[in-house]
Amino acid sequence: MAFIRTVPEAEATGDVKAMYEGGRTSLGHVPNYVLAFSQNPAVWNTCIQMIGAIRAQMDVRRYELVTVATALAIEGSYCALSHGQILVDEVLGVEQTAAFARDYRSSALTPAEKSMVAFVQKIARRARDVTQADIDELRGHAFTDREITDIAAAASVRCFMVKFLDAVGSEADPSYADMAPELRQLLTVGRDIAPRPAGPDGR
Repeated sequence: MAFIRTVPEAEATGDVKAMYEGGRTSLGHVPNYVLAFSQNPAVWNTCIQMIGAIRAQMDVRRYELVTVATALAIEGSYCALSHGQILVDEVLGVEQTAAFARDYRSSALTPAEKSMVAFVQKIARRARDVTQADIDELRGHAFTDREITDIAAAASVRCFMVKFLDAVGSEADPSYADMAPELRQLLTVGRDIAPRPAGPDGR
């Protein structure tokens, strides 16, 4: 449960209702991260536009590696779990996603991808420590300046999402408790997963 009041689905109208319907269409339910924006859906819509502009220039593998690496660096459980699941399903599988979460330097990423992850984690933890040498290293791995820009943007937007969700107390949806135990533990780096709602009998 979030610290702020989120608009119940039954009370949603206008932009909030449209936002909820968008979340339900893509995921089959309205996730907690969408509910967290219900007091100001314009912010959500702006975030979606930014993320869409960034993702349009990146393949799934690169975007998800950047996103999960950023979330892990700043202990954002919700984003690490949700995008970690995408890494499992569409990119790396369970074993390699777990290896990536434990220590990307010992995972099966390419040297270019490891350089990229080091860059985005530096952005997430202390962006002012990024130097020309970091950019030159990425260029040495054949990243173009446009690609470096998109990687930096993806990491920066994810920092906003992680910090906003944590600031309002939004917890990862209960369904993430069904992840393989080791992977769930590796990706739950901050707030715990939300408990499942009690049934009619209170259990």
